[in-house]
Amino acid sequence: MASVTPQEYVEEVLRLVESIPEGRVMSYGAVADALADLSGRNSARQVGTIMARHGGGVPWHRVVTSAGRTPPGHEQEARQRLLSEGVPIKGEYVDMARASWTP
Repeated sequence: MASVTPQEYVEEVLRLVESIPEGRVMSYGAVADALADLSGRNSARQVGTIMARHGGGVPWHRVVTSAGRTPPGHEQEARQRLLSEGVPIKGEYVDMARASWTP
């Protein structure tokens, strides 16, 4: 697939996050992996930065760490949103084995 501009990559990340079904999650790394062919970028950290800067209008709470931790600084709100969607949570972590989604 053709390389995309940085702004187009931001748009693709947000589009993918919007497509995560209610009750499911993706890790930052899984989002990066799913879009790696677009730009050669494959960085969970970059996805995290995009979500922090631009993710307010998408279901940001559905993107977590690979261990299932919710977004730093938004743990309580994310946990409440995820629980209301029926996402399985063990202690403070999303049960990634049961909740992970792949596009």
